[in-house]
Amino acid sequence: MSNKKILWICLAILLIGIAITTLIFYTEPEAETEGASIETAILVDVIPVKVDSYEPIIAATGTVQAVEDITLSPLVPGQIIHRDPAFTPGGFVKKNQPLLQIDPSDYKNTLALRKSELLQSQTTLDTEMGRQQIAEQDLKLITTDSLFKDSPLSAEERQLILRQPQLDAVNATIVGAKASVDQAQLNLERTTIRAPFDAHILSQNVTTGSQVGPGDDLGRLVGTEYYWVTATVPVSKLQWLRFPENDKEKGSTVLIKNSTAWPEGQYRKGYLDKQIGALDGQTRLARVLVKVTDPLAKNTDLKDSPKLMIGSFVEVDILADTLDGVVRLSRDHIRSNETVWVMKESKLEIREVDIVLTDNEYAYIRKGLKEGDNVVITDLSTVSNGIGLRTRSESSENEPTQ
Repeated sequence: MSNKKILWICLAILLIGIAITTLIFYTEPEAETEGASIETAILVDVIPVKVDSYEPIIAATGTVQAVEDITLSPLVPGQIIHRDPAFTPGGFVKKNQPLLQIDPSDYKNTLALRKSELLQSQTTLDTEMGRQQIAEQDLKLITTDSLFKDSPLSAEERQLILRQPQLDAVNATIVGAKASVDQAQLNLERTTIRAPFDAHILSQNVTTGSQVGPGDDLGRLVGTEYYWVTATVPVSKLQWLRFPENDKEKGSTVLIKNSTAWPEGQYRKGYLDKQIGALDGQTRLARVLVKVTDPLAKNTDLKDSPKLMIGSFVEVDILADTLDGVVRLSRDHIRSNETVWVMKESKLEIREVDIVLTDNEYAYIRKGLKEGDNVVITDLSTVSNGIGLRTRSESSENEPTQ
């Protein structure tokens, strides 16, 4: 094939390629711009804002402690001759119930002796009163004698003649004898060791035959009327808690839970009782006392309730004062610098809000949001005011029908 023919063939192929390319360029479909703005908007989820009244729950932790906690000790020495069966670790006793009996024999003898001494002193008083009467008669005879009319007796001399010092001494002896009788009676009563209040026995260190003396540790008793839970809360949240001003009032309601020891859903109810006037030395948190009545669930209406154990670690939920006219929002939806993302007219608006209080779950907002605002709850990597937003419902409305 000649070179000229090859050249014509190449030229023809080139022209055909140009023609095909031109045809494709002019006949391809043009891109539609409709809906482009919707497709470029960020898909987010929103929740509507509701202004209402809410009761925040301030979560804290605490330790159970006894309000009445004593070490039982005798006031008189002696040998234990009887121990009540209830006086044993884990036992329960009532107020004034006898727990231990010290041998009273010596104290009964001492009381009898002191009563005898009192009787002797009273007999001496009767004798001295008789002598005083005789002295009065003698004084009358002396004062009628003409020899003493010109030199009357002084007051001190009259007292001596009437035996007043002797009478005073006898009266003093009687006062001392009565005090000795009272003390002997008191020591005899102290040989019976009683429970000072309704109590739960935590320890028992003596039994029948033990020799005891004043100050000895006989056992440990705690009152069962109520316990305290010592909890710590931030100082800033104290203003939302209510403490009683007298014994008849109750403070804020408190729900006490022990997730490690009690079944799920079980709790005990208590009330704020007192605020300790010093911060915790380590955490710098405020310390409060929660009062729990009948902590060991002895009453029938609390029969199925869990029992508190001294020293146990518990969680407490304190129901704070009601907040009126606020927005409650999950803490996860509060952004940096106390801001909230709001979707307004399909645009993102970053708003600063006034957070009144936060608990473990929610933030309570007084200003910055109003009824009907849509808060963006979707996390976005980059945000700025005015970026386009769309919701799933809007996306569904703009999808073409099949």
